[in-house]
Amino acid sequence: METKAAEQTESYLYPVRLVLPNMEFAIAKLSSKGQIVIPERMRKKLKKGDEMVFIQNKDQIILKPAKKFSKRFLEDLEFARRTEEAYKRYERGEFIEMDYDEFLKKLEKW
Repeated sequence: METKAAEQTESYLYPVRLVLPNMEFAIAKLSSKGQIVIPERMRKKLKKGDEMVFIQNKDQIILKPAKKFSKRFLEDLEFARRTEEAYKRYERGEFIEMDYDEFLKKLEKW
């Protein structure tokens, strides 16, 4: 006789297999240093030094080799990250206020 936990697991895994038949799943632990080891069977096409892109959306984290993205997309991701950082600094009041002419003078010095 199956336990209730086993029944719940079966009913949960079965639809996942139907919806995602070509996907593999694995579990890895986060170390105290924030490191995760990618399971061996999932890193077959990766090599030491490969850059990885992490994309987070609420409770999801997507990990994808950077070489799978175009250079333009990676530049867009970096721009989005820097824009988000700048906006957070602005919200904390960490910004300099100046008029248009003063801004142009500072810009010329850069």
